[in-house]
Amino acid sequence: MILTITYQALTVLKDAVGIAGNIFAFGLFVSPVPTFRRIIRNHSTEEFSGLPYVYALLNCLITMWYGTPLVSADNILVTTVNSIGAAFQLVYIILFITYTEKDKKNLVIQTKSVEFMPFYLSLSTFLMSTSFLAYGIMNWDPFIYVPNGIGTILGIVQLALYFNYKETSGEESRDPLIVSYA
Repeated sequence: MILTITYQALTVLKDAVGIAGNIFAFGLFVSPVPTFRRIIRNHSTEEFSGLPYVYALLNCLITMWYGTPLVSADNILVTTVNSIGAAFQLVYIILFITYTEKDKKNLVIQTKSVEFMPFYLSLSTFLMSTSFLAYGIMNWDPFIYVPNGIGTILGIVQLALYFNYKETSGEESRDPLIVSYA
């Protein structure tokens, strides 16, 4: 009887963490919207990098494939959220390519500025990775908890960089670095 209650409680907890991971993942997928509003408004990608969106698309596609019943059992939450994420990332990449002027580089550490490192993207990355780290651990699934453990660590690093350089950056600039006369 005690084992049954414990197993049921673990199943409910696992599902709750998986749902929380889906909610945080959706937050991650919509977090670049203000950045893309700025890009569209200014008709320029300015100093923003498109690589995070390419990496996120690849991550969503691989994780979506992994979550299918053909590859792993009982991971429908992983499949559904990553298929939605892949669609978002594809739209972001298309917008980025549409508004990019030329190959540019910005590094937070080099410029000591977080203007081109959106806070909500970093926070959402951390929250989603942490949720799926817990979900993977509860499922005993290293294909979920290992990459999300790495994502959690990288999310902590991003947040640390953000808070470290936020003080030296001052207010986030709303003006474009590059004025477009098109």
